Amino acid sequence: MTMALTGKVAPYKKGFGPFPGSVYHVPYPSQLHNISTADTLIAIERLFKADIDASQVAAIIFEPVQGEGGFNVAPPELIAAIRHLCDEHGIVMIADEVQSGFARTGKLFAMDHYAHQPDLMTMAKSLAGGMPLSGVVGKADIMDAPSPGGLGGTYAGNPMAVAAAHAVLDIIEDEKLCQRADALGERLRIALLDCKESCSELAQVRGLGSMIAAEFCDAKTGEPSAATAQRIQKNALDQGLLLLTCGQYGNVIRFLYPLTIPDDQFDAALNILRSVMKH
Repeated sequence: MTMALTGKVAPYKKGFGPFPGSVYHVPYPSQLHNISTADTLIAIERLFKADIDASQVAAIIFEPVQGEGGFNVAPPELIAAIRHLCDEHGIVMIADEVQSGFARTGKLFAMDHYAHQPDLMTMAKSLAGGMPLSGVVGKADIMDAPSPGGLGGTYAGNPMAVAAAHAVLDIIEDEKLCQRADALGERLRIALLDCKESCSELAQVRGLGSMIAAEFCDAKTGEPSAATAQRIQKNALDQGLLLLTCGQYGNVIRFLYPLTIPDDQFDAALNILRSVMKH
């Protein structure tokens, strides 16, 4: 079911299947690719008319900041519209914060940037500082709906992972990692934009806090350029800097450094990044 939900075929769905039905995708807003919030909402309304009645929709699931999708940030008007649709049709609104949660975007959760809140929220990754732990939180009437024991698992409530999560939450508060995410992200954003003149393929720098991405397109045609992203990734690796690509076209480099990264290490990474992009 999870593989059916993801909107990226390669490498996740390729070679697998068939998948459960009644899972539908609509375009995520992207200024660079001329997809507006209105386009997304029109696509949802088209689904309700052509593929599935709104009363049969269990949930609308979205990432407030896309992960694999390329770090596109959901416009506030999209979140408001999804909340309205869910309230109107009795649909559960689910925010996927697995990648964007725990101070990554400059707030504890990316949804804290918005006025409207989801019914359920998924979380994992940074939650336990490397220990295997994930969770779902939400409104009591939904969370309490299953009978006792209806939700669980072999490793649910693992004491070591839970202790690690408590330590992570303490560190986020004590070391003011939300503020640090903003500060580090601004330094990265400035470094990337400084390279724009010498790297004409750099089409956009976007994100929230320290969840920053750089998207690369052909300077002449404007088409997505995965080759440029891969070339930068390879040249950075040659100098000891690990970079990760993402996006529908594989032309986006995303930055997901630890928020506890030492300043001298962060400076060294920025120097390598500048050197690679300027050459």
